[in-house]
Amino acid sequence: MAEITAAAVNDLRKKTGLPLMDIKKALTDANGNADEAVRLLRERGLKVQSNRSDRVTEFGRFGIFASSASGAVVELKCESAPVTQNEEFILLANDLAKQFAANPGVTSAEALLDLPSPSKSGMTLRAVKDDMFNRIREVFNLGRMARLDGACAGYSHNSSTVAGVVLQFEGTNETAAKDICMHIAAMRPLGLNKEDVPASEVEKERSILKETALKEGKPANIVDKVVEGQLRNFYAERVLSEQAFVKDNKLTVGKFAEQSGLTLRKFVHWELGRE
Repeated sequence: MAEITAAAVNDLRKKTGLPLMDIKKALTDANGNADEAVRLLRERGLKVQSNRSDRVTEFGRFGIFASSASGAVVELKCESAPVTQNEEFILLANDLAKQFAANPGVTSAEALLDLPSPSKSGMTLRAVKDDMFNRIREVFNLGRMARLDGACAGYSHNSSTVAGVVLQFEGTNETAAKDICMHIAAMRPLGLNKEDVPASEVEKERSILKETALKEGKPANIVDKVVEGQLRNFYAERVLSEQAFVKDNKLTVGKFAEQSGLTLRKFVHWELGRE
């Protein structure tokens, strides 16, 4: 039986960040072989993780990546709010988004996790996630994922723990595109243009307006015309291109984009806790 020295335990502690007693036991079981001890620690961590897989992950953050070629947003979820500020957790979220943006053939969380980590040489994103679980002992789950092709800008609200935005556009004014991303996070548009607003939302609003108009005593034969006129206000509030721009409410977002040499193509705006 190989002697397990304090130096060996400390070296592995620096490498893995795991508790000293766990490291010492793994080294003992591995007869002092550090590589085998790491394998045992990961194996045991996966077993613990499996037993906790049903835990609720209601906190998290959005990893965001945007470039002239593509953009992506990936939701990484965890069990507690403090972990969302952990540097490793932040790095993993952004690495997930970076790899998702760079690999259009990847369509599932499982496939994404099998890709190499951009920040941890020789490790997959899955291995990084599993090692982080071993240290923090919280379950991490991938939630929503979206990828947009073409030039993109991105923005994260409240350090990515509240909302994430990725906007696809044509043009070269990246500053203006990011300003629009910030507007999206603040104003929560339902769609880029009228046609993008879910029909269910339009019908819901139309029904409310019609009921209100009838209660106000408007003649039944003109109610539909009145409602269609009032829907213009609904679109002005909920459609990105028609919203008043937050940095200059004399302009609509559509007009600001036009003046900035941008053509807006598509956006993704997600908020934690709101599907």
